[in-house]
Amino acid sequence: MNATPAFYLGTDRAHWLAELDVPLFVSRRTLAGRKTFPRATTGWALDSGGFTEIHKTGCWALPAAAYAAEAQRFADEIGNLDWAAPQDWMCEETALEATGLSISDHQRRTTDNFLELRELMGPLVIPVVQGWERDDYLRHVDQYQAAGVTLADEERVGVGSICRRHADQQIGAILHALQPLRLHAFGVKGSAFAHYRDWITSADSMAWSATARRGNIRLPGCQHRGRCSHCSRWALRWRANLLRRLDQHRLF
Repeated sequence: MNATPAFYLGTDRAHWLAELDVPLFVSRRTLAGRKTFPRATTGWALDSGGFTEIHKTGCWALPAAAYAAEAQRFADEIGNLDWAAPQDWMCEETALEATGLSISDHQRRTTDNFLELRELMGPLVIPVVQGWERDDYLRHVDQYQAAGVTLADEERVGVGSICRRHADQQIGAILHALQPLRLHAFGVKGSAFAHYRDWITSADSMAWSATARRGNIRLPGCQHRGRCSHCSRWALRWRANLLRRLDQHRLF
């Protein structure tokens, strides 16, 4: 039985970095443009914001050198940055429609960006494998190998384009095919996280926010307006429930 995977709680509130003591997953889009930053009291990971970037603009307008400089500033001024995602190109159908490119095009661009960022950032940036079908991901692994990157040697390998899937079995097939890589599952749903925990080194999710919106959740005693979709009390409760499910899953 593998150790419990690290779980990064997704947030779009930068000040949580200085207030919470659980690992956080924060998008570049949340931090970019700020003049000052909170000092992190917890480990955290940097999301490049690629899903929004690709869907809004159909490309990456931000040069890799500029992204690397931003990430290094975050690491220096916020502190406790565990790792950063590259400027990857996801492979959902909506992303392909936004760019007009193919899965292989997106994979090649993801690999090329990682190679450039690794030169600029060193091991702070992690590789990400992209695809849609299981064999797409395996081909991307081969593409990294051909470029001189042995993913089995990496401390962490991100798995993209899984967060919006509705069938856990699809996620499981992909994660299983990528064993024994040390995988980070981007945005993986709670049920998939529980079922496939032994194939994951770490994961992140901001599903707590959507759950609060859809469920019209407002905790007693909260002073904010409206639902708890940006509430740290609810986010921490949701996270605790998720990890409790993992403990229960371990028993069966």
